[in-house]
Amino acid sequence: MTDSGPTLFWHRRDLRTVDNRGLEAASEYGQVIPVVVVDPAVQTYAGPARRGFYHASLASLQQTYRTLGTDLEIRQGDPRTALPELAAETEADRVVWNTDYSKLATKRDGTVRDRLPEEVSTLEISDMTLYEPGSILTSAGDHYSVFSYYYKKWIDRDVPAPAPQPSPEVFSDRQARDIDEIQASPVDSLPLPAGRQAAEDRMERFLDGPIYEYAETRDLPAADGTSRLSQDLAFGLLGIRELRNAVDEADATAPTETAIDSVEEYRRQLAWRDFYIQVLDAHPETVTENFKDFEHPIEWRADPAAFRAWTQGETGYPIVDAGMRQLQAESFMHNRLRMIVASFLTKDLQIDWREGYAWFRKQLLDHETANDVGGWQWAASTGTDAQPYFRIFNPMTQGERHDPDAEYIKTYVPELQNVDPETIHSWPDVDTDRRDELAPDYPDPIVDHAERREQTIEMFERARGG
Repeated sequence: MTDSGPTLFWHRRDLRTVDNRGLEAASEYGQVIPVVVVDPAVQTYAGPARRGFYHASLASLQQTYRTLGTDLEIRQGDPRTALPELAAETEADRVVWNTDYSKLATKRDGTVRDRLPEEVSTLEISDMTLYEPGSILTSAGDHYSVFSYYYKKWIDRDVPAPAPQPSPEVFSDRQARDIDEIQASPVDSLPLPAGRQAAEDRMERFLDGPIYEYAETRDLPAADGTSRLSQDLAFGLLGIRELRNAVDEADATAPTETAIDSVEEYRRQLAWRDFYIQVLDAHPETVTENFKDFEHPIEWRADPAAFRAWTQGETGYPIVDAGMRQLQAESFMHNRLRMIVASFLTKDLQIDWREGYAWFRKQLLDHETANDVGGWQWAASTGTDAQPYFRIFNPMTQGERHDPDAEYIKTYVPELQNVDPETIHSWPDVDTDRRDELAPDYPDPIVDHAERREQTIEMFERARGG
């Protein structure tokens, strides 16, 4: 093979040509052939909404490449076989990709590297986070496990500029099969528009005003005060550097001190994402194992009936059921609700966080391994910088605090449409006959929160050896 061979750029969770550090690096070698391998094995972990969003985003990316005078090579199958075959077919000199930090991805990427022809080199680029995992360490040289300490260093670092889109001249002049010829779209409709342009539109709308009220509205699910950019970061429709720079620009033009505080609050959420990814990079086993060590196993309950009630939004706790029904209807759940329903599953139902994580992984449009594992282990009091085991969310109090008028609850739990908010927020304490009169089709609470709270504290104390 000569030095004139092309470079394959392997798209994974980076479905964009702008602010793509791996694509930029690939372009420095000469002719680039962009490629995606749709892996059916990975697709089994995703529900219809995420598969459909992925398909539509790939179609958008393919059209972008066609406007650049090239095409996106879309293959279907196991990348460990497809990439070596394509490298041989195109007589490629090298394969470049951006790092993915999940255990499944790192194992797959290592196998791809081993199976490529000996003369084909590889290059792996850090692109997913603002700062590469391992670049922000404690004074002892360890990854951080406490967010506040990590954030102090994260926020003081210079912000890297977005990578530019490569010039059209670097791409190979080729045509590839249309994605719809390779596989049919798995869904007819999507919860949100997919593709790069839709992601840019969402970012611009959020930064044009809502970000300045973020601190006040982010915990109010009825206000819809979040950015709704999580799936765009998860699929890589937006680059983290372009988003951070755009947020900083919004900060510079913030109209009030309160608005500046709101921008800072949103910036912290970007730091949380980097934090959880660096934790996963250092501790890939935490996808299936507790981050914290316990002297004895936690005595999680095996309760299929309770788990099913939780998944279907039929626990008899209105705020919990609203969150779970939003997940079913939209493949999305407000972040405050994610904490509430995770606490309820692990602390009220005493069901292993891994069961909840697996359900979220299947249902969520914006699933990211690091964020979801970090969030679940936080709620379960088993993770890094986690909620202490003795601080257990009261679902009634959470509902009253974050949805005082029960507007969010009534949107997703129509059985309670004609019930006043005060009664909704005290639903488990309402007399059974009165509940039947007010909402005959809504289930009774499946557990007693106060009893389970005490039992859960005792469960964790036994696990800790107390």
